[in-house]
Amino acid sequence: MQYRSDFLVIGSGLAGLSYALKVAPHGTVNLVTKRGIMDTSTRQAQGGIAAVLSPEDSFDLHVKDTLEAGDGLCHPDIVELVVHQGPERIRELIEMGAHFDLRSMSADSYDLTREGGHSKRRIIHAHDMTGEEVERILVNRVLEHPNIKVFENHIAVDLITRHKLLRRGAVVTNAEESCLGAYVLNIDRGEVETYVAPIILLATGGASKVYIYTSNPDIATGDGVAIAYRAGALIGNMEFVQFHPTCLYHPLAKNFLISEAVRGEGGILIDKRGIPFMEKYHPLKDLAFRDVVARAIDTELKKTGDDCVFLDISHKPADFLRSRFPGIYQKCLDLGIDMTKEPIPVVPAAHYCCGGVVTDAVGRTTIHNLYAIGEVSMTGLHGANRLASNSLLEALVFAHQAAQHSIELLPQMRPLDLSEVLDWNPFGAVDSDENVVVSQNWEEIRRFMWNYVGIVRTDKRLIRAKHRIDLIQQEIDEYYWNFLITSDLVELRNLALVAELIITCALKRKESRGLHYNLDYPHKDEANWQRDTVVSLAR
Repeated sequence: MQYRSDFLVIGSGLAGLSYALKVAPHGTVNLVTKRGIMDTSTRQAQGGIAAVLSPEDSFDLHVKDTLEAGDGLCHPDIVELVVHQGPERIRELIEMGAHFDLRSMSADSYDLTREGGHSKRRIIHAHDMTGEEVERILVNRVLEHPNIKVFENHIAVDLITRHKLLRRGAVVTNAEESCLGAYVLNIDRGEVETYVAPIILLATGGASKVYIYTSNPDIATGDGVAIAYRAGALIGNMEFVQFHPTCLYHPLAKNFLISEAVRGEGGILIDKRGIPFMEKYHPLKDLAFRDVVARAIDTELKKTGDDCVFLDISHKPADFLRSRFPGIYQKCLDLGIDMTKEPIPVVPAAHYCCGGVVTDAVGRTTIHNLYAIGEVSMTGLHGANRLASNSLLEALVFAHQAAQHSIELLPQMRPLDLSEVLDWNPFGAVDSDENVVVSQNWEEIRRFMWNYVGIVRTDKRLIRAKHRIDLIQQEIDEYYWNFLITSDLVELRNLALVAELIITCALKRKESRGLHYNLDYPHKDEANWQRDTVVSLAR
């Protein structure tokens, strides 16, 4: 079955929804998302959105903080662009009905909090459930819009590019490389459908499910990066995976994050003996950048043999904690932990991918009429390490940038001839009776990525990981072509490719910088490595 629209949006987080709403007045939009429309990483975002909203703050300070966090790899022009657009993009959310916490009854006095790496209080938030609030507002608008059609439980299998097309039995090899749509698996029906559009947007989120311990939801399997890479797009800086320092450590707590805002409001990291330790690692102590804090905790755990450290904010008034962090408070209480009276057990967990599909200042990839925004992209904003709460800001700004550019591009696009695009061909594949192959490889990838390509790396560990992923990919590839695809198989194939890209980029970078820390190269090499790590099928 074929579906045609003016815009095809893949992903339903903040980036995809914002873009869809901005382009919908100018054409039809098909939006596909592999789970329910609200099942996104955006919805789980606790902290907030960083923007200059206080007279005590300035654009220069926000730029400075972002550049310092990025450890020499941020693109200064992109940082300036994002920071300066921040306040206007926040105002758009407020005008749509988003409710952010106020300091008083005054409608323009927002309660701005501070997180690690920020020199000022500039994080606007909705209690500790900011992502859920903005996702709710945008989803309601999208579902009401007559030009937007949403396809839930649909997962993109591969992009359709011009050079792959078969026309009258011959491969089109002399055409400009461009994207025409995507093959998408209808999970409920088990059928691969064809989605065609002159403009395609990837907003599929991150890939941190490639690690066994992660704050991310199960959907974060790197689908957008994988399908873009297979289509020939440039991918950059995949070695820079941010490990959030404080994920709740409890056998019944799956992927639950303890927001950095807890430390921003005075939380202190202590060991099991109650001794603070961050002063040994950085002058900012508990408000140091995330990579510093994550490595500090990792070092403490390796040194002591303990299972976790603790985040203590029990010295703050109980009423303040319950009102400021209602979601965290209730989750901890459900597990028998009263954060108003005792410290919270925490460990680092894979959280955010600073690398992704390489784009320019309007979200364009290296494939014509294919855009990528949000965590799937590498815009140059984050460099080697993301400043806290800059991710939702980036999604908002680049949704605006990409929307404005693609609206201008649409009238220039030639009409698509649907007969040019062949429907999916399973090539004789049959139903599988060996699903254990999927579950076995899924677990193995995530475990060796944690052990060999985690917070602290060595070349020896990285080479071991490369050998393992090469063997696993051979097995997955054979399985993929012999059996009918399922959503689990699509995700496994993408997860394995993302693992390979992380390992490849990590092996290329012969230094330690930001989120990439290699014991064999413990120092920064400004002469040779103050540049992005870029890979593609052709390189």
